[in-house]
Amino acid sequence: MPDYDNLLDDEVRAFIARTSEFYPPDAVDLSIAEQRAVYDRMCAAFEVPYPPGVAAEDMEYGGVPCRLYTPKVAGEATIFFCHGGGFVVGGLHSHDSACAEMAEAAGSRLVAVDYRMSPEHPFPDDFNDAWAAFEAVCEAYAGRIVLCGDSAGGNLVAAIAHHARGRRDGRIAGQVLIYPGLGGARDLPSYSVHAEAPGLTARDIDFYFALRTAGADVAQDPRCAPLADTDFAGLPPTLVVTAECDPLSSEGEAYAAAITDAGGQAQWIEEPGLIHGYLRARHMSAKAAASFSRITAALRDMAGG
Repeated sequence: MPDYDNLLDDEVRAFIARTSEFYPPDAVDLSIAEQRAVYDRMCAAFEVPYPPGVAAEDMEYGGVPCRLYTPKVAGEATIFFCHGGGFVVGGLHSHDSACAEMAEAAGSRLVAVDYRMSPEHPFPDDFNDAWAAFEAVCEAYAGRIVLCGDSAGGNLVAAIAHHARGRRDGRIAGQVLIYPGLGGARDLPSYSVHAEAPGLTARDIDFYFALRTAGADVAQDPRCAPLADTDFAGLPPTLVVTAECDPLSSEGEAYAAAITDAGGQAQWIEEPGLIHGYLRARHMSAKAAASFSRITAALRDMAGG
């Protein structure tokens, strides 16, 4: 097992301690209702005020509840965001201030999607909601669309990028995937090296996957597992940002490699000394803040072409 005492600095360890005050490491042993309650309390503890001038409005796109963030100065592009939470926890509230900050830093409107979650609504309900909202955003706004999501949300927006080929060609200017779960094989290196990482374990991933699939054999469906696709050509420019201490990190590496091998543009950045979920640490960790700046810079560049 890695020496996390040496891999993680004091700020990241303080973030882990703060997280554990609300969300225990064995949270998957709680009931679904309890998991959602403790996750919501944890997310609320890390929320901060919006940047000045950012407005938010709850509305629907394609019949799906969403939140539209509009900075004071906004270009024509739209960031389309799906939140993380293992397809089980989270919502518009869990990533609220992060979305506001992304919209302001990128100088673009941002639409966050409140897709239905498991176990009440297993796959493909989550994907279908994300796709319906995406199609409605394509109709509502004429400018570039940049896909963005963290963890489970990274899975959903990557699946949209794959599914959009031949359906919404030319609408997606790029995608930014933040420590995404992409349905990779369990023999990828980070699964064994960081199986017991703080923030997310391999056991947690298996728990969420089982709930999302509800026993269905969908591991080869690119709408569920983008890494299972057999065709990586024609995908938009892609940035994948992962955390070093995360069992999912090798999935990001494999995904970026698959796109470049198919002739596309992709970059993988593995952030040293960070853990899964570090977006919430952006105001208490210099490393997380630097990564968030890289993410928003990529969003701004893709939105501007």
